[in-house]
Amino acid sequence: MSKEAPKGIKAGHSRRAFLRVLAAFTAFASAWKVALFSDQAAAQANLSGLPLPDEPVESTLKRLFSNRPFQSGDGKIKLELPLIAEDGGNVAISVDTNLPVSGVTRANHMYIIADKNRLPMLAKFSFTPESGKAFIATSIRLATTTDVRAIVEMSDGTLYAVSKNVRVTISGCDLPPQS
Repeated sequence: MSKEAPKGIKAGHSRRAFLRVLAAFTAFASAWKVALFSDQAAAQANLSGLPLPDEPVESTLKRLFSNRPFQSGDGKIKLELPLIAEDGGNVAISVDTNLPVSGVTRANHMYIIADKNRLPMLAKFSFTPESGKAFIATSIRLATTTDVRAIVEMSDGTLYAVSKNVRVTISGCDLPPQS
């Protein structure tokens, strides 16, 4: 009985050596893919409306609302937040509006934005006539003392906004890089 190598494998090469070469090639190909296409992925994220890492609030507002002006939401939107949040990891927030959720001009979406978070848009809520009322109550995370905005987008594109400053004593998430 002779020890001949299986067909397709030269004598002296083992299956284990073949698997090592295959693993190295796969790792090399993956590294090249990341190096070549990471800029393309960032561009696609920007085109699809997804936030980029460490996106400034001005860029977030432009991405979400283009250059549409904000109307004062005073008397239309009630934003409730604590003045001082002892734990930025769990800050209670409620937003109530007397704007209609049915009819021709209605409240379609509500956005919660924290100006100094790494990703400023914290939440987006959508409303339908079946919602009955445009009201939300939840908890958010804040990185540092910041303005928190509640923006209501109407079906005709009108934007109403209110904001409130919240002092955070203990950060609830990573701080943005300091420049």
